[in-house]
Amino acid sequence: MANASKTSGFSGGTSEDLFFNQSGMDRRRVQSIVDDALHRGDDGELFLEYSVSESFVFDDGRLKNAAFDTGQGFGLRSVAGEATGYAHAAELSEEAILRAAQTVRSVQSGKSGQLSVGPARTNRALYGADNPLDTASFETKIKLLEDMNAYARSLDSRVRQVSCSLAGEWRVVEIIRPGGESVRDIRPLVRLNVSVVAGEGDRQETGSYGVGGRNGYTAYLSPDQWRPFVDEALRQALVNLQSVPAPAGEQMVVLGPGWPGILLHEAIGHGLEGDFNRKKTSAFAGLLGQQVAAKGVTVVDDGTLYGRRGSLSVDDEGTPTSNTVLIEDGILKGYIQDRLNARLMGMAPTGNGRRQSYGHMPMPRMTNTYMLSGNADPAEILASVKNGIYAVAFGGGQVDITSGKFVFSCTEAYRIENGRIGAPVKGATLIGNGPDVLKRVAMIGNDMELDPGIGTCGKSGQGVPVGVGQPTLRIDGLTVGGTS
Repeated sequence: MANASKTSGFSGGTSEDLFFNQSGMDRRRVQSIVDDALHRGDDGELFLEYSVSESFVFDDGRLKNAAFDTGQGFGLRSVAGEATGYAHAAELSEEAILRAAQTVRSVQSGKSGQLSVGPARTNRALYGADNPLDTASFETKIKLLEDMNAYARSLDSRVRQVSCSLAGEWRVVEIIRPGGESVRDIRPLVRLNVSVVAGEGDRQETGSYGVGGRNGYTAYLSPDQWRPFVDEALRQALVNLQSVPAPAGEQMVVLGPGWPGILLHEAIGHGLEGDFNRKKTSAFAGLLGQQVAAKGVTVVDDGTLYGRRGSLSVDDEGTPTSNTVLIEDGILKGYIQDRLNARLMGMAPTGNGRRQSYGHMPMPRMTNTYMLSGNADPAEILASVKNGIYAVAFGGGQVDITSGKFVFSCTEAYRIENGRIGAPVKGATLIGNGPDVLKRVAMIGNDMELDPGIGTCGKSGQGVPVGVGQPTLRIDGLTVGGTS
């Protein structure tokens, strides 16, 4: 990878020698340890990582928390068949890697050594070496949160509480494989959030908005940039103040564009990950080439989009990320794959082997997963619904990967009455089955949007940044849980 410059927290050099200058390790000796430890396995790598991060929380008119952290370490993995040996440590030294090598060899018993071909090479680097934490001073970051707080409180007398947060991270990784292959990547990440509580009498409601991406703080510092975020958080809070109990029962549901794609991510995306399909625990297992969704439904996972929260130059196994078509015009075309599951299924890796940190093993994970636009005008979609629910934003949810069943709570939703948006509703939950919902998509809007950059995906105790998106959708016959 072609990333080179001096970077905060690391002492000198290009990306090719960051870890070795910092730790005093010798690259040739480390390579020899990796070669000796992994040559009898089917696959494996040494994953080196250095990260620096900070966060600020401004609440109740004052700075409540400011944190700064650095971390470094390695993970050494050996794969033999389906078995994986993994050892990691928060110490970058030849001695620690040598101890880890002795541990991971245990899975190679009885193996003759047929090492898988390494990841394809790439000269693409989505991000330069600049550290986003260095793009603004400490005083500038605090002033941003102070100004957001003051602005929110000046907008409406019903504002009772404001909470703002800012977080940034700069991460460097290197993947070293047997035989001398190595891949390096630099990964910036920033997120800005604001939450507003508004009240009338004894009633209080909350609205929130967040943005982020793989960029610097400068994308959010000017008032013209951040005021719309505060406006949106307040708008949501005031809308929720006027909400009425949500109706329950099976009805037409229109999902808005952008962030509602989180339902697609959870209820469908996880079911398309390679490990669940190899083990035949997914509702989509064995259905390649079959119609699994309504015609017109096309879903992709794309880790190549510049600056998006889920985008990377390479995954955590060194495979270049890609634009993978999962469902095309309703037909299941592919799965989200890391190297291990792709090898065992006789498929190609898709650049989706991801891990939370050096302390975790990689597994198939989504990057930016979204549905492509259709041909319908969003206004036409709403006008086609006589009685239903328009869901604009979601909070938490639960999904069963095996069955595809899900429950999602709406944080902003409205009645649809005679083709028009009616009163906002409170307490609405969407209940259904992911594969079944795909077949109930009746209209697809021409307004696909990606989320504003706030997604974090959890799986097997690991969290990684992701993106979601979709156009406006009409789904016929979805169960809505409500309070009336």
